[in-house]
Amino acid sequence: MHTTTAPEQLEQLYLTIRTHLPHLTKPQAYTLALYSFGIAATSPCGLTTLATCLALLLHQPFNTVRQRLREYYKDAPHKKGTHRRDLDPATCFAPLMRWMTRLWSDTRLILALDATTLGHRFTALTVRVLYRGRALPVAWKILPATQQGSWRPHWEALLRALQGSIPAHWTVLVCADRGLYAPWLFEWITALGWHPFLRIHAQGQYPLENDPTVRELATVAPCAGTHWCGRVVCFKANPLPCTLLACWDTGHKEAWLIVTDLPPDEVCAEWYAKRAWIESGFSDLKRRGWQWHRTPRQDGARAARVWLALAIATLWVMSVGGSVDEARLGVRGKVSCFRLGRLALWAQWLSGDAGAWGVLSDWERSSRAPPRRGKSVGGVRCV
Repeated sequence: MHTTTAPEQLEQLYLTIRTHLPHLTKPQAYTLALYSFGIAATSPCGLTTLATCLALLLHQPFNTVRQRLREYYKDAPHKKGTHRRDLDPATCFAPLMRWMTRLWSDTRLILALDATTLGHRFTALTVRVLYRGRALPVAWKILPATQQGSWRPHWEALLRALQGSIPAHWTVLVCADRGLYAPWLFEWITALGWHPFLRIHAQGQYPLENDPTVRELATVAPCAGTHWCGRVVCFKANPLPCTLLACWDTGHKEAWLIVTDLPPDEVCAEWYAKRAWIESGFSDLKRRGWQWHRTPRQDGARAARVWLALAIATLWVMSVGGSVDEARLGVRGKVSCFRLGRLALWAQWLSGDAGAWGVLSDWERSSRAPPRRGKSVGGVRCV
């Protein structure tokens, strides 16, 4: 029986990257594979740790491997040699999203927009695919944490980069917390053929679609245990015809107020709870996973290139973790999909397997999933 060696496993990852990111040059694809493989193998994404691990696996000098990894994230003018090229992560966002859709076993998914900080160094604006309690990065912009100005141009660029990357017949929800809500964001999402599912602040007023009586948003769900859903025109300054969902579950401090373009009989407020998965995604990126919070990088462009390697490593381990039969193994609810994927990948390597990719499958775990195009799920209870 043939068992694969570390160089063979790396070669297979390189070929996979060449298949899904065909616009990259061969050196770019190989070094990206090297970086992603090292992250998946070691967990910490620090340069010294990666270079040491890869040097041992590939039987190459430490300094040779380290220099190759450094060349990956540097700008072209700072690389050694001639005819060097920049790797622009933004050119990989749509191919990365298409890669995920090929692994996805359904035609429904949820994207989440959010921002995370790294001390006083960076603010990362991210678009992530929500999956099994975690969040897979698919597009991002790394900004200086102290940079002034609107984030709107950056969010527009991220959404524009993903345009056309998800099949048109899929149902796509886009979640964002109330700090990111803006009328232009709602319009951008609908223009892409996706469905906004945006939380808003309770300040403001609304009339029902067929009733001019003006009501306060704060009174839609006035106490714990109340829910409401209907067509309204939100806000006085920038009127927004939409479906408004109000949900104040027992045990929560306040109500969720969510606006969407979907009809009232096709929405469910509990979908918004999945947005919290993005926090676990940040934990995977930082202290509980890849340890990105320890990076010494000071330049946002270089950090964004490292994020591409982190995104591929995350996709790899999550696809493997999602394919493990948790019930048979007896670990359902005990180990996160991210951690399970890392352990399963290491088990494959130790047994000489190639570290095969899995299938991303999630909605069968939810009692209520977004409807497929043209279908209704019965909606939120209105009271």
